[in-house]
Amino acid sequence: MVEQSDRAPLLDWEETPRPDPTNAASPQRDAAAEKSSQAAARSHGRTAVDSAVTCTPKGGTVVRIVEQNPARPLLEPRGHRREHPCYHSRDRKDALFPVLALRDQWEERDQIVAVFVVTFDTRSGNMVEWCLPHDVSLDGVEFKSMASGSHRITNDFIYFRKGCYFGLACFANMPVESELERGARMKSVGILSPSYTLLYRYMHFLENQVRHQLKCPGQYSPLEAFYEDKKAVLPQKGNGLVNACPSWSVTNVNRCMHPEMKITHPAGCMSQFIQFFGEHIMVLWKFALLRKRLLIFSPPPIGVVCYRVYCLCCLANVSIPGIGVSVPELRPFFYVNIADIPALGTELSYVACTTEKIFEEKKELYDVYIDNQNVKTHRSHLQPLLRVNAADKEKYRKLTEQRQMLLYSQEVDADCTSNEEDLFILFFMELNNRIFQTLSEVAGSVDPTLTSDHVRAMGLDPQADHSFLMDLLEVYGMDITLVIDNLCCT
Repeated sequence: MVEQSDRAPLLDWEETPRPDPTNAASPQRDAAAEKSSQAAARSHGRTAVDSAVTCTPKGGTVVRIVEQNPARPLLEPRGHRREHPCYHSRDRKDALFPVLALRDQWEERDQIVAVFVVTFDTRSGNMVEWCLPHDVSLDGVEFKSMASGSHRITNDFIYFRKGCYFGLACFANMPVESELERGARMKSVGILSPSYTLLYRYMHFLENQVRHQLKCPGQYSPLEAFYEDKKAVLPQKGNGLVNACPSWSVTNVNRCMHPEMKITHPAGCMSQFIQFFGEHIMVLWKFALLRKRLLIFSPPPIGVVCYRVYCLCCLANVSIPGIGVSVPELRPFFYVNIADIPALGTELSYVACTTEKIFEEKKELYDVYIDNQNVKTHRSHLQPLLRVNAADKEKYRKLTEQRQMLLYSQEVDADCTSNEEDLFILFFMELNNRIFQTLSEVAGSVDPTLTSDHVRAMGLDPQADHSFLMDLLEVYGMDITLVIDNLCCT
């Protein structure tokens, strides 16, 4: 028996076929198999939902789904940081790797608005095959949950936005001997929620269910049981969901803190993000802090690129009260396609990713375009920010040095109190806090003049970061005079 957790309720949805008198299994045998499977799941430390699916010739299925919540998953989920980070230091070693104390945690509830199955039809294209509730509006989800170009890959996962809601879908492509399906069956199984912070819990469940739908199309009982267990109690209007956003959201809790998104990549998305962009992560940091519109292009698979969207949003965290309340929120759109063009055209600040190359031509939709590791902008006043200067290299050196020290501590001392994700987020949060603390002090002084010494104290280059600082003061509405010596020599 798996003990129920307060973070992840035990899910035990079971659909049992009619008993077959010619091949009946003993209850003792089933019980032993169940105990064995649960023990195996515990030993592997799974963090989401596992299911075993068996198809019978009569169309029956046996589905057992168990959600595990071990004490130490791959990346430990944390609550939202609602005040300035404080640190614990038990000895000198721990002082090198501060542990964020989560004094005030905000626990989200499961809020599944809809569950759906999308299929590719050779005559009609992408279409919603099935959904719950049956009257929910899912216009466009058939394209958001099956990225353009997915026919070239076997599986993928996709985070996306649908109006006020966030979605996670798992895609799979299976070869079949069918002329009608042109040799391939493609489906996605996904869910919608008011927040993306808990969607990770159902990644494995969705992966298993999309495989199940490919092998046994039309068997929706596990999805029906899942929805009944997790459905959100939201206001209704007529026969459908209300158009207005829910009254609460992740960003309403504290807009200066990063919303958590648990991931399933064994290495962690933060370290992958740092290694992928290298020193240019400092260039992306500046664009994120300036609340620019950032669009990432990548061919499928798009799942790992959705993680880069999340990482980019984490670069702009500030925990000083009052900072950033008047600037556009850096909103994660995750995967977008051509159907999202009207919505993106109204956004002042966002981070998104796409598999459609046509977006590169739509320059009115973005400020910064990221193609693989190539970061570029068509905005002339942002061109100077593309260069990695000496101060940027020094900050990146410190980041990589701290990361190496953390990895060494974890390997040698078996230190499990800190992880790379915390280190990454805290590094940029402290960097941002130092900048805005200095700017706030200067703005509130008798002589609101920012000197070269102030700029160096913020970890910036007085000359190379001049345009960045000018843009920063304008975006955040700070009435400060910027005085830099020898600007003509830059």
